[in-house]
Parts: sequence; structure tokens; C-alpha cells
Amino acid sequence: MPNRLKDKVALVVGAGSIGPGWGNGKATAVTFAREGAKVFCADVNVAAAQETADLITGEGGTAQAFRADVTNAGDVIAMVEACRAAYGRIDVLDNNVGIALLGGVVEISEADWDRVLAVNLKGAFLTMKHVIPVMIAQGGGSIINISSIAAIRYTGLPYSSYYASKAALSHLTRTSAVEYASQRIRVNAILPGLMQTPMVEHAAGFAAAYAAADLDAMWQARARQVPMGFGGDGFDVAWAAVYLASEESRYVTGLELVVDGGATLKYA
Repeated sequence: MPNRLKDKVALVVGAGSIGPGWGNGKATAVTFAREGAKVFCADVNVAAAQETADLITGEGGTAQAFRADVTNAGDVIAMVEACRAAYGRIDVLDNNVGIALLGGVVEISEADWDRVLAVNLKGAFLTMKHVIPVMIAQGGGSIINISSIAAIRYTGLPYSSYYASKAALSHLTRTSAVEYASQRIRVNAILPGLMQTPMVEHAAGFAAAYAAADLDAMWQARARQVPMGFGGDGFDVAWAAVYLASEESRYVTGLELVVDGGATLKYA
């Protein structure tokens, strides 16, 4: 069923990729466009955002790139206004920005704790704060926050700030869903599992924590944690986002959609 997002405008925050390959945001932006949406591709790395936009326009879709640091309120306001100026409305907000830094509560520095909470939680707060009034004025919309199974489980790595930020993001999603439901704004979360994406590949210390800094061994170790036997990719998240962005989910809000190959169903 093509054109599931026909005539919709999607603001994808974190639409670039930290390295070669398909991150969640990049895959989601391209998939949204393939389903008929006009996509506003925002990222702190404007070159990465432009790469995604170029992929979309190269396939005949409609997209623009924009640089924004979502921890900065001025940048977020400018991003929202630029999207409205380009396309007139915002039907879908997809929050894909996130970082992970290793360290339990004893080991992590205060500066790193603050940085993770700013990017993973404050960023979503600011984008929602400035997009929701637009959606109220136009009669509704869909907000999709990319959380993580780390919001509900210990995943084998000591990164307390990531666990805390994603758990808070999930609860912000649930409570905001109730608060804005009467205004036809749906707020849902996707909880990816042990994904094989550039963000994980480039996260400092991950490979060493799993497998003595051997990247292939890390992917294999993570795959063994998953009942389906393999790690997911950005398009697994993207297709879940298409559902939540589309009218197929018009009666769905406050959902935490787990995309993890069964990892959270496994005891050990």
C-alpha cells in the first residue's frame, strides 16, 4: 500500500547519520519520503542532513536540510519556523536525536551526565514544546519519540545516563499523550533494541565493553542476546515510524512500540 504518508509534512530531527550506513533517523526520513511525505531533515551536522535530503530528492521526493542543535532553544524555534515556511505545516515530528556514553553512576562524570540528559531528553522537550502549538493550531499531528529498550531493561552495558534519559523520555511520551489527546495530537515512542547502526558502531567504548574493541565480535555478541539471532537496522525503526505517522494508527497514542527481535522477552 504505497503513499501511506501522502500530503503529510514530516520534521525528522536527527535525520543525518554519524557515519556511513543507515541510522534510524536517516532511514526514517527516506522511508517517510518514499511513502509520500515532504520531509524536513534536521541535524546538528548539516552535511549529514543534506546527504539525507539529497537521497530523497534524488529519488524524486521532496526534502530540505536544516542545521539545528536541539539542546538550544533558539535553534529549535528557527527549525520549526523554517519547516513551516517551507511546507506550511508539521504533521509529523520524529525525534531521533540521541547519544550514549558509558559509565555507571559512580564512574560517569557530571559533565557527561548533563550532556546525555541534554541531548536525549531536553532535546525532545524543546522540539515538542515548539511543535505542539503548531499541531494544535492545525488540528492535530503525530509525535514519535525514539526511546530505547534501555528505558525498561538493563541491556548489559553500564550507561546510567542513557538508561535514565530514555526512561524519562518514555514517561514524557506517555504523559504528553494524555495531555494532548483531546487536541488530536498523538504521542508515541519506539523502543529499538540491539540495533546495528552507525551510532552504536561509533559510540565510545562500546566495542571494548563487548569484545575487546573488535567491531565484528561486538555485533556477534549483541546478536546472541536477541532471540531472533540478529541485530536490527535503521529500517526496522523506520517502518515502525511509518505506522505511527500514518492514519493507520489514528487511535493509537501513548504506545511504547518495542522493536527488538524479542530481546526484552529473554531472561538472560
